[in-house]
Amino acid sequence: MKSEKLMKRMLLILVVVLCCSSANAADWPQWRGPSRDGKSEDTGLMKSWPQEGPKLLWSFKGLGKGFSTVSVADGLIYTTGMIDNDGWLFAIDLQGNLVWKKNYGPEWRRSHPGARSTPTIEQGSVYVMSGNGTVACFDAKTGGKKWSVDVVGKFDGKIGNWGISESVLIDDNNLICTPGGQDAAVVALDKRTGKTVWTTKGLSHASAHCSAIVVEIAGKKLVVTVTNTAVVGIDAETGTMLWQQENKHHKDKPRHVNPNTLLYHDNCIHYASRFVGSTMLRISDDAAGISGVWSNKALDPHHGGTIVIDGYIYGASTKGGDWMCLDWKTGEVMYQTEWLGKGSLAYADGMLYCYEEDKGTVALVRPSPKEFDIVSSFEVGEGTGKHWAHPVVSNCRLYIRHGDALMAFDVMAK
Repeated sequence: MKSEKLMKRMLLILVVVLCCSSANAADWPQWRGPSRDGKSEDTGLMKSWPQEGPKLLWSFKGLGKGFSTVSVADGLIYTTGMIDNDGWLFAIDLQGNLVWKKNYGPEWRRSHPGARSTPTIEQGSVYVMSGNGTVACFDAKTGGKKWSVDVVGKFDGKIGNWGISESVLIDDNNLICTPGGQDAAVVALDKRTGKTVWTTKGLSHASAHCSAIVVEIAGKKLVVTVTNTAVVGIDAETGTMLWQQENKHHKDKPRHVNPNTLLYHDNCIHYASRFVGSTMLRISDDAAGISGVWSNKALDPHHGGTIVIDGYIYGASTKGGDWMCLDWKTGEVMYQTEWLGKGSLAYADGMLYCYEEDKGTVALVRPSPKEFDIVSSFEVGEGTGKHWAHPVVSNCRLYIRHGDALMAFDVMAK
């Protein structure tokens, strides 16, 4: 009887995988997706869910403590967790089976203990960063360790009250991260060996939990991120700092918690933080400078991120947990709606997937500047602790990580 049920389950999963393969399925190989903007490339997804929510295909328990979300690449799912004070990198197949797990060293044990880094997968390698500041590289298929560097120790970095919460960035042959050291706020390592390529001489800011992006303007590539005191633009080839814009919170004092990855569109970057609100900055046409466009203190996400769709910014504010929409060009508030609590979001096939952190409710929302238009919703039933891991949509599945548990839901249109 058990074998018969197992066969049926395996057949169902096989059908889902095959159908997704023909429905423009897409991987999610790093933090916030292929382009680090919170957007999935999936199509052929449901526009509404059954009353009880999308079908749970499987759940995996045993991840340990952590708030990192998943990455998906080449038929495997990767995430991190803390077990017995050590950090572990997990590789799980699309049927929810553990393929391998590898220890990458001690994890963050102080305030909100657990793993933070979402793995980055690129050209057969997986890269992670511990809450204590160790960067490690593993073989994506076998889990074999290639190299490891304590970047906080090597560059005399400083760790804040909540550890390092960065997911490393790969740009060509360079791995970019933010140890927050002297003349080394941001550094580039050779992704193949872990050896130092460049450091930001003259820039000694501390890390502020932000994961960097790369943008290209006038043929020049820039690493753009947020430190404890400023939004910074760095020459991606040399590490030379090109510009910086000081960030201040409502009382005009710099803050050390700026975890939201920047949005980039049409030569502009959107910066949002709990202690700052929202700010739009324009990078000059020669990439050498930056200027302010607008600021708005209403949308001040904690660590749930923002997404830009068709000229509008979506996200949740820290104050009151209101979900909001702003005009990209002007910063005008299009709507501000109270809904359960603040949280994180992802976008796929014309819909927002909003995950609030208080009760663990996931909502399918139709993006519109007119209203917070919830089409369907359900409450996550497994896992414990904070609902802080961002939702991921990949290969026609919605992945939700909640503490020790990872859940995979079928969101493919039938």
